[in-house]
Amino acid sequence: MKKTRMLVFIIIISSLTFSACTMSASTPPPVTPTTNLSEIARQATETAIAKTPKAGETQVPAETEVSETEATATVAGLVDPTATSAAQETAEASAVVTDYAVPDSYTLHQGEFVFCLARRFNILPEDIMVYNGIESGTIHYPGETIQIPPDSRAYIGDRALQYHPSNYTVIYGDTLYSIACLYGNVDPRAIAAANDLDIDLALTPGTVLQIP
Repeated sequence: MKKTRMLVFIIIISSLTFSACTMSASTPPPVTPTTNLSEIARQATETAIAKTPKAGETQVPAETEVSETEATATVAGLVDPTATSAAQETAEASAVVTDYAVPDSYTLHQGEFVFCLARRFNILPEDIMVYNGIESGTIHYPGETIQIPPDSRAYIGDRALQYHPSNYTVIYGDTLYSIACLYGNVDPRAIAAANDLDIDLALTPGTVLQIP
């Protein structure tokens, strides 16, 4: 009898132990994720709405802003085409040598001579000398009047003695007449006009003149 009771007791104990093990090994309840899919979709929608420009606002990409900055810098480095054109016109105007009418007679000034007049007026020097009865080697003085022959022959050779337009620095004893003779085919009246000077003005040494 005792053995029977002991067997029943063992069976009961074994059943309880098996039941406990079965319960502990059961599947645990599902874990709820911290953020569900609907919450992620809601956040993404709000971010897209925040980045969308409102009515009246202009959204400029970063690349466009850089391009505009570079374009501004490029334009700033360019020379104004209007100013350049005006400067070129001024230079061209100053380079034009005005042709003055050849006079019937001319009174010499300090630094002038027959060959000077020949180059200036595009006349063969020999024609001037013959017309005025001047012999070779004759010395001329300021105040002397030279008659200019009509229908004379043109000067032979290069009338210009120095390149111009250019600048000239006045030295002691210079006059607009003598400076014109240094360049050959330049009229002293043209130098006076280019520098806005009176043609008989006494020149100061060191003054820079524009030679047309």
